[in-house]
Amino acid sequence: MKKLLATTAIALSLALPVAAQDYTPDPNAKAGGAITITYKDDVATLDPAIGYDWQNWSMIKSLFDGLMDYVPGTTTLRPGLAESYEISGDGLTYTFHLRAGVTFHNGRAMTAEDVKYSLDRVTNPATQSPGAGFFGSIKGFDKMSDGSATSLEGVTVVDPATVKIELSRPDATFLHVMAINFSSVVPKEVVDEFGADFGKHPVGTGAFKLAEWTTGQRLVFEKNADYWREGVPYLDQVLFEVGQEPVVALLRLQNGEVDVPGDGIPPAKFQEVMADPAQAERVVQGGQLHTGYVTMNVTTPPFDNVKVRQAVNMAINKDRIIQVINGRAKPATQPLPPSMPGYTEGYAGYAYDPEAAKALLAEAGVGEGFETDLYVMNTDPNPRIAQAIQQDLAAIGITVNIQSLAQANVIEAGGAGTAPMIWSGGMAWIADFPDPSNFYGPILGCAGAAEGGWNWSKYCNAGLDTAAAAADAMSDPAKAADRLKAWSDVYMKVMEDAPWAPVFNEERYTMKSPRMGGDDNLYVDPVSIPVNYDYVYVTE
Repeated sequence: MKKLLATTAIALSLALPVAAQDYTPDPNAKAGGAITITYKDDVATLDPAIGYDWQNWSMIKSLFDGLMDYVPGTTTLRPGLAESYEISGDGLTYTFHLRAGVTFHNGRAMTAEDVKYSLDRVTNPATQSPGAGFFGSIKGFDKMSDGSATSLEGVTVVDPATVKIELSRPDATFLHVMAINFSSVVPKEVVDEFGADFGKHPVGTGAFKLAEWTTGQRLVFEKNADYWREGVPYLDQVLFEVGQEPVVALLRLQNGEVDVPGDGIPPAKFQEVMADPAQAERVVQGGQLHTGYVTMNVTTPPFDNVKVRQAVNMAINKDRIIQVINGRAKPATQPLPPSMPGYTEGYAGYAYDPEAAKALLAEAGVGEGFETDLYVMNTDPNPRIAQAIQQDLAAIGITVNIQSLAQANVIEAGGAGTAPMIWSGGMAWIADFPDPSNFYGPILGCAGAAEGGWNWSKYCNAGLDTAAAAADAMSDPAKAADRLKAWSDVYMKVMEDAPWAPVFNEERYTMKSPRMGGDDNLYVDPVSIPVNYDYVYVTE
């Protein structure tokens, strides 16, 4: 990861065009066929400006493209819709040269005007994109945010095949931002046609296109025969069946009816699966840049008192909660996971200490306790984790009512600020890209605290926003260590303010049917969670 950051920074200083040779096709890959994926919950949206959960992330990635992309199964950047690009010596101007012959699913050619429209749309407050904050370094972003402009000043169409993006400050993460789903290019005429329902009628330039969506039952993706990347996708069709309980999905996989259970291995069945050599052989394990946490809405009493939030941190028995998921995680001490650059080594976080937690509640004036709601996604093991948290908080006098809802409903409540507490499991933060800034802007920064944002604690520290922006302005590779130290300082201050209670850093486990082909990394792809559908294939 550090090497990736350094490589990006070198590109900034050299300002050289970057070519697109990056991936060798799998010689064993077989074209054709269809696979079946299952999920418990339906998909909320396939709009790349809106969708922001692990379930729809890889779906959107297969329907749409951005200027940048990642080598499949890795966190290594590669050009996407941009065939090449140049970066000025001061790191403030990016010029992207678009590929020729790229068309949307409706047959229209994609141009630089579409790139500008898409970036204007995602940063327009009317879109209510939870990812708008990622684009804060583009010149004119502030005016878009406050409604005084309807177009980003820093994005210019040079000609139909060239777009120039000017930044207001150097941003070491900018090429990563151009690779995330929120930067996907969309056709204005289709968005105008469907309005708020564009997420149900998505049209992009991606490897697959939506052929059917029967609400509550299934989605069908079919191969885009005109896809601009030669040779992919391999599959003709991907069928997503929704409304499928994870335990049933596992049984169907065992019977050869399902190829990948989208919700993973049910915790209640994990030991059974791992103890059976035939099933264990189908298990794919991978590390992930993940933190599971409890948010506390700092604008809602009594969580507006930092001592109450610190007390919650001290009351949660992380080791016991990890037992609920069969030990597939390690206790978290801070927002960043241990494998993320900028992680603060040696920081122990808040120790499990119910008595000290009670004392803090007394100092905060709520020593007699209080009642609150904890929202949780209704897929196992999350309700059981919520129950463990409920028991821990009851021990210090906090009565917790559990609101177990579908993922989309929890996300909606978090974005609206109506949820006092949320257990993030099943929606927990997995990095969009391998950089410490990704754990701040959308989920802890002021921009993410806006209506519909992913900062469910509604935590906004203007001083930390300034410090975060300064850290991301350190694009000189000689300052890489200073930049990571700056990010470490930001997260230590976050822990003092305690808008979260970090709980654990989880490992990923999934399964695949015997007929599925492709490198295992594609099934635990760090940026196409949970599966990179463009590059997997069937062997029969």
